[in-house]
Amino acid sequence: MSRNQLWLLLLLVLLSCIADSVSTMNQQKDRSIKSAVFLSPPFFLHPGSVANKFYFNIPFPKGHIALKSFDAEVIDENGIPVPLHETYLHHWIIERYYGRKESLADGNSELKAFNHSNFIWMRNAGICKGTLGQYYGLGSETRRTSTWVPDPYGIEVGNPEKIPDGYKEKWLLNVHAIDTRGVEDRFGCTECKCSLYNVTMDEFGRALPKDYDGGLHCCYDQTQCQVRAGIQNVSRILYLKYTVKWLNWVENIIPVKIYIFDVTYSGEHSVDPSKENPLNLSCKVEYEIKSCKDNGGCVDTKRTQLVIPTGGDIVYGVAHQHSAGLGATLYGQDGRVLCTSNPTYGDGEEAGNEAGYIVGMSTCYPKPGSVQVVDGEMLTLESNYSSNQAHTGVMGLFYVLVAEAVPKSKTMLFLSFPGSLDLGLTKHTWSFVLAGGMLTAIFGISYLCKRGRRKPYQPLVLT
Repeated sequence: MSRNQLWLLLLLVLLSCIADSVSTMNQQKDRSIKSAVFLSPPFFLHPGSVANKFYFNIPFPKGHIALKSFDAEVIDENGIPVPLHETYLHHWIIERYYGRKESLADGNSELKAFNHSNFIWMRNAGICKGTLGQYYGLGSETRRTSTWVPDPYGIEVGNPEKIPDGYKEKWLLNVHAIDTRGVEDRFGCTECKCSLYNVTMDEFGRALPKDYDGGLHCCYDQTQCQVRAGIQNVSRILYLKYTVKWLNWVENIIPVKIYIFDVTYSGEHSVDPSKENPLNLSCKVEYEIKSCKDNGGCVDTKRTQLVIPTGGDIVYGVAHQHSAGLGATLYGQDGRVLCTSNPTYGDGEEAGNEAGYIVGMSTCYPKPGSVQVVDGEMLTLESNYSSNQAHTGVMGLFYVLVAEAVPKSKTMLFLSFPGSLDLGLTKHTWSFVLAGGMLTAIFGISYLCKRGRRKPYQPLVLT
């Protein structure tokens, strides 16, 4: 090979390296955090009324993506946040499903559509059968509770290879809100006490047990909590505003599994939980608390043991409780604390700081690899409530994200940037290293070529 050919070859390699580096930089632009704000369909409330709506095929980011956060709040028709002492947000949840492309059920708010043959439900990895299959869900604490999935992790959705032929990935939103303007007992209404709703049957027409004093089965859609005499029946239009943040899926994102644990978990499983009475499921979702006069103390502690099917690194954790909650803790099999989540109570009137309500829950963000669970490990969930007085319909849930353990050599390839994914810099960095090396080689060869064309030195002759 001639010197000119060698020079040309090295130049082509250099240009290729530079082009590869530029391409990598362009790809990194696609890895920046994307964000979009959406509104649910409108729902209508008047003093004491309840809306428990199920909205199919809601607006949602498309494509193969990594979800990073999902935040929500109730607003009025003017976009103003509504405080909890006016409209209590019992909960919102978002579920993922595959729907047939020709399905006309979009926007349907009928609960019975859950069992429609056009749907394939894509549940989280949790162990509760027939319930708690959501990807995200919060309640009164929604405004001040972080849902951020830390880098370099993400919740993977939209993978086209996993969507069955003839189906599309879609999302369902459930919003459960109670209008407490002018009611006789505001916190009694938010705890869904059956006596305040004058309810003896659930929404499917089944008689409630005599010892069921309150909970979800007494405050379903279009029920009415007692209001004071003379209260005007003023209706209002409300929306759930939700903000989604995500990334385009790339190979360096580490996927996480979603587990939602329930302190009412009994370990009993139905053959077909979808047809089971919700009161008989292994995860009953809610429970009642007797006053301290009955149990001899002023803190009610409820515990359950459960097995996590697949272990890994815990990268996020948060509890969900109702008013009077004192916090919840998830323990490992050896008694070690995996995550503790405590409530923040408001002390004002403005939205996000309402006195007497839980307005936020603390979250756990362990250093990657520092908190681990193993396959089949027996965990203990503990939920604490004040029992100075009795409470109905309380919850003790724990939401945990678990990632498959990643070797340290791989995690070293990530470098965090504020507001963006931990980017894998291996390809980018080595492109520049290689380009620099090629430049050095070119200049070195050029120097040697020039040196070779010079008149050689005459050897010294010793005489």
